[in-house]
Amino acid sequence: MSNNLRVIRLQANGPEGIGLEKMELDPADFQSELPEQHIHVYYEDADHGLSVGVWTTTTMQEAFGPYPGDEFMWVLEGQVSMVDADEKETLVRVGETFCIRNAIPISWKQVGFLRKFYMTYADPRAEVPEIASAEGGVRVLDAESLAAGMTRMETTEPLVIVGEKPLQHDNILFTNDAENYFVGMWDSTAFDSEMRPFPWHEMVRVLEGEVVITEADGNIYRFTEGDAFFIPMGTVCKWQTSAYVKKFYAILEPAGGVVAMAEISP
Repeated sequence: MSNNLRVIRLQANGPEGIGLEKMELDPADFQSELPEQHIHVYYEDADHGLSVGVWTTTTMQEAFGPYPGDEFMWVLEGQVSMVDADEKETLVRVGETFCIRNAIPISWKQVGFLRKFYMTYADPRAEVPEIASAEGGVRVLDAESLAAGMTRMETTEPLVIVGEKPLQHDNILFTNDAENYFVGMWDSTAFDSEMRPFPWHEMVRVLEGEVVITEADGNIYRFTEGDAFFIPMGTVCKWQTSAYVKKFYAILEPAGGVVAMAEISP
């Protein structure tokens, strides 16, 4: 796990030479026999309840109850059913990206092996809300449907563009109850941006194109279709793409985050 302010490439088996760590599980968290689960946490901010990483599990079913946080996930292997109080199941298949609303009454039902990337937010200072129904609380991102609802952006924030302004669109599928965690789809024509502190936490799944991110010390990352990465808030970096790019994203804006980052010099 790293809390350094650097761009993080997410890898399905964890960092090379480190891999995944076996988790210690509590039987009270399950209504099935204990599974075997492994995890690598790439980034964690315990004060704000943020965790980003890769996780695996074998067959299991979790205890029914409030889901522990707002979560954005990309299923890399396997599939999962989210089961509500009426035994209605929402199936999420391999390759799909989805999000879950904090505290909805639901149970994770796993048949067979599953591997996922995730970004979870559960503010430890906030009371767990009482939510009566899981209706609408599990959202599977569909690029075609989201494309139909994309709207043109009037601003390129948080990027400060160098040269010609690109054409960008956005569609926010999910906003959490605290209104500081957002999941959606974004696209852009070619652009180059200034070196600036990144004003929020963001996890990205690249759907089309290539984006090049350069850090202040000159370190360069190239991400293309099928890649996932995470940028911690405050990371000083610039973005560049030579052609069209499209992504799914999850953004967390901790209280005062954008203002605080604006006060940091590039």
